[in-house]
Amino acid sequence: MSEQAFTLDDHRFMAEALRLAERGLFGTSPNPRVGSVVVKDGQIIGSGWHERAGSPHAEVVALADAARRYGSQATHGATVYVTLEPCAHHGKTPPCTDALLAAGVARVVCACEDPNPLVAGRGIALLRAAHVSVACGLMAQEARELNVGFFARMTRGRPWVRLKIAASLDGRTALANGASQWITKEAARRDVHRWRARSCAILTGIGTVRADNPRLTVRGLDTPRQPLRIVCDSRLSLPLDAAVLENGCLLVHAQADPARMATLAARGAELLALPAADGRIDLPALMQELARRQINELLVEAGATLAGALLRARLVDELLLYQAPLLLGDHARGMADIGILESLSEALRLRIVERRWVGDDQLIRARL
Repeated sequence: MSEQAFTLDDHRFMAEALRLAERGLFGTSPNPRVGSVVVKDGQIIGSGWHERAGSPHAEVVALADAARRYGSQATHGATVYVTLEPCAHHGKTPPCTDALLAAGVARVVCACEDPNPLVAGRGIALLRAAHVSVACGLMAQEARELNVGFFARMTRGRPWVRLKIAASLDGRTALANGASQWITKEAARRDVHRWRARSCAILTGIGTVRADNPRLTVRGLDTPRQPLRIVCDSRLSLPLDAAVLENGCLLVHAQADPARMATLAARGAELLALPAADGRIDLPALMQELARRQINELLVEAGATLAGALLRARLVDELLLYQAPLLLGDHARGMADIGILESLSEALRLRIVERRWVGDDQLIRARL
């Protein structure tokens, strides 16, 4: 069904389902964020969203809400709006298609198909085979944007990678001596914690750990989980008192040193060896491994070396550039080491998707 075939009421109810889905922004990983409403006689009689992995899915919550409020027969003949195709397989919870059929709904409107190969149209097909009317494609772009990391992992086998950079107006991230705290002001730093909270993991390099000793945790927000902290450290030189070792981190390395590895493991690090031919870390292999670990969204907070390596390897999807109204000069450090370009045709082209003020600083969100 085309977008034009949907009614204004369809749009209104799907917009509400999307609003509900956003309530799971920080907690559903590795599952997608999904919301749902049950509608009968033009009124919402039940609503819900997926809160966390292992808990009931959005449409099951919405059906239960309707039954609790209006009785077990209330869902017969109703329309269910859901922001992602209902699942048709047994995972940590039973198939949502079974719940919809048991509830006797007459119509299901979903924003988009589920890219998970275990679903991928099967939910829609099962409902239609049971003579339930199914329409798909309403506000699909909004639903995919809400789950951009889940779609990336399912369709291409790697996470959605955001590279966060705090820089001056002249594109500098630190003074020549490495001092960088703080280029941006408090409001921008608070905003970063929202990106951390929605991410499954945060990646940094050993240079940033040595310079800033970051914790890479979510602070100042009510979040049900902390993202996985990952450090790229090819030579296993992570200081034993590094803050990222508190409560554990994934330490990705390229060189083997059994004694050093044992020491770091005893301090809480999980060791992952991914050597590349040049003796550095195999970054594409790292992305594949993170997808295997069900990482949907990866936030990179790193210096010019790792940022440049990811950009050169075309592994960055989105840039979060917090730009402060100050100048640091030619001798200050740049944003990313992408090498020497011989012509403008070699430049990395970006598409700006958002500009907004965050206090005195500006956030430019761009996609490669």
